[in-house]
Amino acid sequence: MNICYTIIGKRKEGWFIYRKIISFLESWKENKNRKPLILQGARQVGKTYSILEFGRTHYENVAYFNFETHPKLNETFAENISPGYLIPILSHIAGQTIVKEKTLIIFDEVQLCERALTSLKYFYEDAPDYHIIVAGSLLGVAVNRAKFSFPVGKVDMKTLYPMDMEEFMLALGEDTLVEQIKKSFKTDTPIPSALHNAALLLYRQYLIVGGMPECVIQFAETKDYILIRHIQDTILASYLNDMSKYNNLNEIKKTRLAYDNITVQLSKKNTRFQYKLIKKGGRASEFEHAIEWLCLSGIVSQVYKVEQVQKPLENYRDIDAFKIYVSDLGLLCAKKDLAANDVLYMVEELNDFKGGMAENYVNVQLTMNGYHTYYWESGRGAEIDFVIQRDGRLIPIEVKSADNTKAKSLKVYMETYKPDYAIKLSAKNFGFENGKKTVPLYAAFCI
Repeated sequence: MNICYTIIGKRKEGWFIYRKIISFLESWKENKNRKPLILQGARQVGKTYSILEFGRTHYENVAYFNFETHPKLNETFAENISPGYLIPILSHIAGQTIVKEKTLIIFDEVQLCERALTSLKYFYEDAPDYHIIVAGSLLGVAVNRAKFSFPVGKVDMKTLYPMDMEEFMLALGEDTLVEQIKKSFKTDTPIPSALHNAALLLYRQYLIVGGMPECVIQFAETKDYILIRHIQDTILASYLNDMSKYNNLNEIKKTRLAYDNITVQLSKKNTRFQYKLIKKGGRASEFEHAIEWLCLSGIVSQVYKVEQVQKPLENYRDIDAFKIYVSDLGLLCAKKDLAANDVLYMVEELNDFKGGMAENYVNVQLTMNGYHTYYWESGRGAEIDFVIQRDGRLIPIEVKSADNTKAKSLKVYMETYKPDYAIKLSAKNFGFENGKKTVPLYAAFCI
């Protein structure tokens, strides 16, 4: 069954948007070695929406169970978690017959029911013909901190992130522009200046709106930045609530302090994370669990420095040197309380923050494409924003927030490691010269 690639439209029950995760879910459904799927990710990234939309378009019926809105479900799993026992009861609760291969079973907010997560092992071993997807906003936190019996090796796992720049442009009906950008990326040929300028505007709009589906839908429908900021503030409030609800009592204050300080550190010329900037005399031993919680929740991600640029990069990371980026650009702007027009016109008052914001944006796009990102520093202070492994090669990526692309650090890196090529992300149009592939910031999703 085909699902339409376009983007955004209206049904009787409201707006809907295309998400790339649908292609992954289609492959999962057709895989003969399919296992129950765990879809994880931060709150409000669209997990429930994507699964329900997939179930609606690819199955005869959907049996949906939410452990947050129906806590009594836990009682069912407390008694017995064998599929033979569960299926008739779940069918009764759902008010419809659950049929092998024809019904999609969804367990939502599964972090609230340990035994529901454990039951996936028995569905895999004893009833593999039932199609099950479970979702949770704080699964990483719950599994790490609680006494969960995690079904290792018995499940497939996938992380859903906010909408990337491509999905954002598609949601605004820019299908043709997206195809032109992809073509220019492959051929290193500039796109017409009018299209280039239009895409740069879309990039700045993305910085303000971000990729949270509710914000994107509202922007597509209303273009009302004030309404979008209200939604973002609500999401940020829910994150703070989670820090209290799903955290150790003595870690709550530390986690909030660390989270509040991340956006401050992105405004520094050196965006490397420093504990002493959280509070005077702050140390790793005091805040490392708080940062771990933020990473496990999907709210932020760490990018480590590599001491040597060799494969595998993970072997050469410096665990004491890292940067922290937030998972959504719109929430970053909301947390900094940046005015929409200031970002749209990139006013001088933002000069200290432009670099960190562009870095954060690029890290988000690279992470969504499955890259593990690292950064590099020379002994004399040259720095490369990102190093990734692409097509088996280690590629340096330099990020500039404007079209001033003089990159002394990149020259030092290339003389030291002689990569096959380098990528320069900036406001400049596409091109390739002297081993450097120039990519406009709006096209970071192509990498």
